[in-house]
Amino acid sequence: MQLPIEFPESEQVSRELVEQNQIVTELSDEAKLKIEVIQSLLEPCDRATYGNRLRDAATRLGKSVRTVQRMVKSWQEEGIAGLSNGERTDKGEHRIEQEWQDFIIKTYQEGNKNGKRMTPAQVAIRVKVKAQQEGITKYPSHMTVYRVLNPLIQRKTEKQNVRSIGWQGSRLSLKTRDGNSLSVEYSNQVWQCDHTRADILLVDQHGELIGRPWLTTVVDTYSRCIVGVNLGFDAPSSDVVALALRHAILPKTYPDRYQLNCDWGTYGKPEHFFTDGGKDFRSNHLQQIAVQIGFTCHLRNRPSEGGVVERPFGTLNTEFFSILPGYTGSNVQKRPEEAEESASLTLRELEQFLVRYITDRYNQGIDARMGDQTRFQRWEAGLLANPSVLTERELDICLMKQTRRTVYREGYLRFENLIYRGENLAGYAGETVTLRYEPRDITTVFVYHQEQGKEVFLTRAHAQDLETETISLYEAKASSRRIRDVGKTISNRSILEEVRDRDLFVQKKTRKERQKAEQAEVKIDQVPSPPQVLHLDEASQFETEIVETQCVEISEIEDYEKLRDDFGW
Repeated sequence: MQLPIEFPESEQVSRELVEQNQIVTELSDEAKLKIEVIQSLLEPCDRATYGNRLRDAATRLGKSVRTVQRMVKSWQEEGIAGLSNGERTDKGEHRIEQEWQDFIIKTYQEGNKNGKRMTPAQVAIRVKVKAQQEGITKYPSHMTVYRVLNPLIQRKTEKQNVRSIGWQGSRLSLKTRDGNSLSVEYSNQVWQCDHTRADILLVDQHGELIGRPWLTTVVDTYSRCIVGVNLGFDAPSSDVVALALRHAILPKTYPDRYQLNCDWGTYGKPEHFFTDGGKDFRSNHLQQIAVQIGFTCHLRNRPSEGGVVERPFGTLNTEFFSILPGYTGSNVQKRPEEAEESASLTLRELEQFLVRYITDRYNQGIDARMGDQTRFQRWEAGLLANPSVLTERELDICLMKQTRRTVYREGYLRFENLIYRGENLAGYAGETVTLRYEPRDITTVFVYHQEQGKEVFLTRAHAQDLETETISLYEAKASSRRIRDVGKTISNRSILEEVRDRDLFVQKKTRKERQKAEQAEVKIDQVPSPPQVLHLDEASQFETEIVETQCVEISEIEDYEKLRDDFGW
């Protein structure tokens, strides 16, 4: 039997205090947490510190700041008893009919499916309309709708935060696959790259349908500017990425036929190259480019990290491709019936329209996250220094494929059944050299020799009898195969005759052949002008001319496994 507690008058202890201490030992863990939080708020401090403590208290208790303030006031006025005042027996439950709860949740979920967006305020309007239609006078208020939806919205937000560290205040932080973070703070710091199949059907010069092209974009993460593109029929590979990078790095101006009102303006090289984990981005080829140009490749940790580079694709579909003839829509099953009939643009024409849209509209537009600066203004203002200008020769060396060959005693080389000669090669007879070449035209190769751990440029080697021709790697392989099939000897002259005799525009050509013929019309080779100093407070002016390069497909590969590892095929 528990004896009652005696309170001598001589002791200065109040019965109320002892009773409160006994109550504390019987309180739940939740009530004890409330007491701990409230006592921390009652400690003396300045106004700023109190505000921080108040917000922390609200987070710990999972309540609003206003609710915590009411709890503190109740504690001061009524002590422990004040913590239980007003506690509802149905705490955690909504005091509205289950039918209304189901309607609110279903309306919100349906309104945010398949790219649609609906806010809680818009759900509240639908609740009001439903009540009016059914003659109901008592229905959930907009605040009740918010309370019903708040747990759903909070769970969605928490899930997104787990997937992506995203924005931290006004800065974007990216998570790499190796566990590091990239805090984006200025222009040309982090570039991102990705591919998409454009939702538009194209035709060749003769009006024959040849299919949908691939679009590769390079985006500056800080400004959201599209700094480089590659448009063509070649599927994503390290070669396509290299061409897009080359376009992004070089200064860009265009001839009058593009009818541009603004300069593209962006150029330079990135410090970091942030991409998904596709084979084209993991290839040895791209790593070699990164080392020679001087940037670091990173793979993103999760798909959600790619929003910056993927978002322009949606904008391009909505504002650009959707208004052009041959638009297919993003859903193959719902392709417009007139898409094939209306297709009339060639790759060259689409490239001109695309350049004009990016230069005059997209890069001159305002991104909602960036404030009142256009994307180009933010890129220009966000530069830490004038970007370095790489020469076209430097980029050609970095962005071309390479192979190794032995110099013959007579001072010539053999590559893809062609014989090459160059100055001073006889002096390296019997030695192994590195050849770098452009797949679109292999009539000229660049020869390098390894000396003291470094590759030193020796000479340009030209295919004999083919100095005035342009033959791609694809054409050379196809010609060799056809010559071999008829039992003839393969030589430079026989290949030349076979290429000249072939009609690339016969009516019976395949779609693939028509794609390559059309792609040959669009070249993105840039002709740089002498470097000019870029003033950060003035618009950049360059005097270079652009012609877009494209890769060609290799139909026959002798060492497929090696090329697949090297180039991400």
